Amino acid sequence: MLQAYHDIANTFEAGVDEAGRGCYAGPVFAAAVILPTDFQHPLLNDSKQLSEKHRYALRPIIEASAIAYSVAQVDAATIDQINILKASFKAMHLAIDALRQMPTHLLIDGNKFITYNGIPHTCIVKGDSIYASIAAASILAKTYRDDYMVALAKQYPQYGFEKHKGYGTLQHRKAIEQYGLCPEHRKSFNIVPQQLSLM
Repeated sequence: MLQAYHDIANTFEAGVDEAGRGCYAGPVFAAAVILPTDFQHPLLNDSKQLSEKHRYALRPIIEASAIAYSVAQVDAATIDQINILKASFKAMHLAIDALRQMPTHLLIDGNKFITYNGIPHTCIVKGDSIYASIAAASILAKTYRDDYMVALAKQYPQYGFEKHKGYGTLQHRKAIEQYGLCPEHRKSFNIVPQQLSLM
């Protein structure tokens, strides 16, 4: 069972996580979630440990139960301009900024973060498998990003975004070889096959 970081009344801790950092295409998404300290659900876990069905089943439960939640994104062009790490932090900051209740403490999944408006933060490696609010944020970031990529597949059907969600699968790499890059691809990731880039 996942836990709250501090089980203290009137402490608003936001779990923050991102999705899509390693993808070849599409935005990086981030979510911030403030849960009641007594929130529990038997399925709640790191989004990567859950089936798609369970992620989507949990999303409305998280949104209905949360004291506050928000989801933000930073597009591929900005990722290329400032790099993926800074873009991930920017998406996290945008998500925190959009919360209707400002947190008193931030729980960040991972080992690095840029301080947001002086709010104290704690970085926790694999925090999405330990703390409920980070797990909830990971589920929102992942499902909202997946929705975006499924919609994008209608605009660029040749890449199969609805299947791999922009990750560098064999299907995706072969589509890039055949069709080249679209505006949603991250050019700074050097994903064009070498023989094409030399033509």
